[in-house]
Amino acid sequence: MKTKPFLSHDDVVTLLNGARAEAQKNQWAVTIAVVDDGGHLLGHYRLDGAAPMSARMAPAKARTAALGRRETKVYEDMINNGRTAFLSAPDLDGMLEGGVPVLVDGHVVGAVGVSGVKSTEDAQIAKAGISALLGA
Repeated sequence: MKTKPFLSHDDVVTLLNGARAEAQKNQWAVTIAVVDDGGHLLGHYRLDGAAPMSARMAPAKARTAALGRRETKVYEDMINNGRTAFLSAPDLDGMLEGGVPVLVDGHVVGAVGVSGVKSTEDAQIAKAGISALLGA
């Protein structure tokens, strides 16, 4: 039987706090979500001033990144480049930049999704959370 790494509760807290620090450093009001490799919500912060819609979009971006095993920007780019049929992909409803998978030893163990500012800034925040966990 094969084994694989997984996110512990402490890992989730580290991801959330690392992302939150990046958002607060830049005074960005966002929602941050962390999911496991199956897209199930493990942790969620909605910072003061974050738009209500961001509380739905951040988990959707995280889930899409985890299930698709790639950054959500890939999907946004495909759609923007004319592959609009991809909008009908099942269970992928966060196809905007800001969802980033967490890779450990070649395994996707989960993902971080952020919503509330420009999509490039959402991704910056998500990657800061992952850097806080993996030190990369």
